[in-house]
Amino acid sequence: MELIEKIKSKKSHIGIIGLGYVGLPLVIEFCKAGFQVTGFDIDQEKVTLLSQGKSYIKHIDSSRITDAGSRFTPTTDFSMLSAMDCIIICVPTPLNKYREPDMSYVFNTTKTIARNLRKGQLIVLESTTYPGTTDEDMRPMLEESGLKAGEDFYLAFSPEREDPNNKGFSTRTIPKVVGGYTNNCLTVAQALYDSVVVKTVPVSSTRVAEATKLLENIYRSVNIAMVNELKMLFDRMGIDVWEVIEAAKTKPFGFQAFYPGPGLGGHCIPIDPFYLTWKAREYEFSTRFIELAGEINTNMPYYVVQKTVEALNEKGKSIKGAKILILGLSYKKI
Repeated sequence: MELIEKIKSKKSHIGIIGLGYVGLPLVIEFCKAGFQVTGFDIDQEKVTLLSQGKSYIKHIDSSRITDAGSRFTPTTDFSMLSAMDCIIICVPTPLNKYREPDMSYVFNTTKTIARNLRKGQLIVLESTTYPGTTDEDMRPMLEESGLKAGEDFYLAFSPEREDPNNKGFSTRTIPKVVGGYTNNCLTVAQALYDSVVVKTVPVSSTRVAEATKLLENIYRSVNIAMVNELKMLFDRMGIDVWEVIEAAKTKPFGFQAFYPGPGLGGHCIPIDPFYLTWKAREYEFSTRFIELAGEINTNMPYYVVQKTVEALNEKGKSIKGAKILILGLSYKKI
């Protein structure tokens, strides 16, 4: 296939939409590998800073932007999408006020791509979402251009696996799951990611790839909820949950440590599981583990407040008017 040859020879032009904590590291890796990369974002301030060689993400040093040099062009001009050979979508997928998926960023981006779509392009979604987004929702929007997925253009899903500020893993060293709409779509998408990551993990469909990302974060959400619940129980029983976890960690198999906290933070765990909960309703299925985990984790801040009130009462003080110093309340170590 012509596009695979262009990818292998580093002659394909890469377009990355969304220059946040997922998109910007991808820009850096593709530039480092020798590709020409255009970064698209609706935020003019971000584009201006990047044009000046400045980073706005704490764990990404500005030197990594300047190292990309002339290989990187940031822009707000989405008409340039037609000149791209491969387009990677890294836009937000938040929840709305009803805790339902807000797909406006993904769908609006898809419609913009459709207006600029041409034969031979590869479109990859990386944003975390529910199974079926790529083939059920995005594909018809893209095919409104008159082009057919798997025949005229390639379509794939490859979930982001960024762990910001984790010095042990980077975009390049984290294995990349890739699912294509057709076998040819998978082959092209895998060739693209093989050029910048140490290992790709091909799966049978875009839905499997979408579900893989959800499983990863649901696994964490459910286990965090479990240990949060045990924390509250052990507190009543006069048992130190931290000592229990440290003792359990000595088992060399069948146990992975999770730790209690005041609630969930970050971009993923408080949000992603509910994408599957929402989609499950279409199949008349109740995701009880996910919903229970969400209930427990959401209530943890109230538990912390209650413990604070009890601690003040022990000192003969009321919560009203009290001065409280909070130390170390963060999603992860900085």
